[in-house]
Amino acid sequence: MVKKLFLLLVVTTMVLLSGCTAARQDTHLKIAALPIQDTLPLYVAQQNGYFDSAGIQVELIPVKSAQERDVLIHTGKADGVITDFIAVGLSNKNGAQMKVVSVALQATRDTPIFRVLSAPGSNMRSPGNLKGVPIGVSKNTIIEYLTYRILEASGLKDADIATTEVSAIPLRFELLTRGQIKAATLPDPLAQAAMHNGANLVADDSVCPGISMSVLAFSVSSLKEKPGTVKNFLKAWDMAVSEIDTHPGKYQNLLVTKGRVPKSVQGSYHMPPFPKPHAPSEAQVRDAVSWMVQKGLLGHALPYRDMVDGSFLPGK
Repeated sequence: MVKKLFLLLVVTTMVLLSGCTAARQDTHLKIAALPIQDTLPLYVAQQNGYFDSAGIQVELIPVKSAQERDVLIHTGKADGVITDFIAVGLSNKNGAQMKVVSVALQATRDTPIFRVLSAPGSNMRSPGNLKGVPIGVSKNTIIEYLTYRILEASGLKDADIATTEVSAIPLRFELLTRGQIKAATLPDPLAQAAMHNGANLVADDSVCPGISMSVLAFSVSSLKEKPGTVKNFLKAWDMAVSEIDTHPGKYQNLLVTKGRVPKSVQGSYHMPPFPKPHAPSEAQVRDAVSWMVQKGLLGHALPYRDMVDGSFLPGK
């Protein structure tokens, strides 16, 4: 009888401690945010009080570069980021450090996000014209990965594609529009501004929409320590996405302010629709990882479970 009472006391204590731990779960998140259109739901959620409604406090940390963004999450100064498979793969090269919890923004057949362009005045107007021509990219990034996939989907072979390093996107834009490089890959809305300045569209990611996307990713430590907070973050993100897609014009000024929309296209540029939160497929992750292995960025393929955790999605 004494033994049974002792066991009951132990179990009761464990349950109470578990409840206290859950109650004390940190409800604060720090999100590193680049000045890109992909971050718009963050600012809409903040402006409209969706984070507050979800019972969480979210600090948005503006960053100027992907390198700065990645340093913040690797050093624990940020919990989450909007990033891509290539960056996540590099982070997880020696073990899982961060995981994708949802797709953020994805190209479609009707709404491309990345474009391969030739310089103003160039007669290079089709993918075949770019065979062997150095294309300005940021090496070992989603920009380079998508350049290969866009041109391969347009008929070129891997060996036909050449790239040259121009890591800073604003500099790549300037060199292209001034004709100092023959071609470059740029994301919208900057790509549309380049076209406004005379650059020629050669191809875009509407030819391979299934693999062109940005993603929401969190450090493994934050996912372990704040699972409920991350779930509530995705609920607020979902609310913001629904609001933007229902009333896109309402947030045009916010997009211009936070999404680095150039003046030349501020009156004509419209954001692509944001998808509902969902996990990327194994095939989508596998394609990015296989490209990284092929290019020597990874020594071996990383398993899907080390890259993605869809258990934090609304309804899970």
